[in-house]
Amino acid sequence: MIKGLTLVQLAQKIEASKELKRDFIAPTQKLHMSVQSDKTVVLEVPNEGSFPILPLAHDQIGGRTGIPSKYYDKMRSEAPQLLADNVNTWFNLHPEKRMVRTLGGDARAFLSNRYNRIENEEIAEVSLPVLHQIPDVSIVSSEVTDRRLYIQAVAPRLQGEVKKGDVVQAGVVISNSEVGAGAVSVARMNWRLVCLNGMIMPDKFRAYHVGRQIEDTSALWQDDTRKADDRAVLLKVRDMVMAAVNEQEFAKTIARMRNLTEGKITGNPEEVIEVLCQKVGVNESEKGGILRSLIEGGDLSAWGMLNAVTAQAHVARDYDRAVELEAAGGELLELPASEWKRILEAA
Repeated sequence: MIKGLTLVQLAQKIEASKELKRDFIAPTQKLHMSVQSDKTVVLEVPNEGSFPILPLAHDQIGGRTGIPSKYYDKMRSEAPQLLADNVNTWFNLHPEKRMVRTLGGDARAFLSNRYNRIENEEIAEVSLPVLHQIPDVSIVSSEVTDRRLYIQAVAPRLQGEVKKGDVVQAGVVISNSEVGAGAVSVARMNWRLVCLNGMIMPDKFRAYHVGRQIEDTSALWQDDTRKADDRAVLLKVRDMVMAAVNEQEFAKTIARMRNLTEGKITGNPEEVIEVLCQKVGVNESEKGGILRSLIEGGDLSAWGMLNAVTAQAHVARDYDRAVELEAAGGELLELPASEWKRILEAA
């Protein structure tokens, strides 16, 4: 995995962002996209100002207005005024109230007015004290990207040997998005000491950012019902963080890993890799990396293939992608035996 931030750096980044957040509710017919003299595309919010639009917010605006992403990006780079004219037209033809989330003067998200804001600082405040109750816990990686918060922790006392010298420890990953890029989630993680990389299992807990409809900016900040709903989610996060490091669940996971060491590649290796890569959804560069990792690891079993996938988290293009590759490993671990048979025998 990518190392990311120390816990102190994470706290500092979350705290700094907390002071820079401003959110607004506005009808789209009053919002206006415009282009500044330096070609910066901004979103004008009535009575609040103009906000340069960050990439994720551009994606969300394009998705909401129904403008195909390739055409949207082409207009954005080659004809920004045409983009603004297109967006403003659709804003007026299909009026609705939207939430604009800003950070440090930039528009970072364009969301429904039912979006329930569960903030990164809330998740950190409830989860970190629980993590520190776990004996010898270690925060092995953490980060706040433009899309998500991640906290990855390992409990070294709970470990097992998949095969001689190949030790895996139990852990947990806590994640949240303030910008509509995913739910609050708590998932089990397996930390492999040989490569110092994680394998994230499917979520044990997931809470979506869906709340009551909010009509205006004033109500956005006075929504006591939202705060009560948030409290219920945060209490559940607290409980699930502790439950994620579970001895019985971990024993089952180690047993699955050991089973994978028995399944060997019997088909055409190139076809096997092709089928595997289609299953996990990787690009050509990542596919080449998986093949190299498999060869260098010298383990032509299903277990070796799984670890060749998660190894790509070390060289991923960014932290978000690294976590996706770790999660792909968790999905592979839970594939039924019949599906692994199909992959290993590909010809």
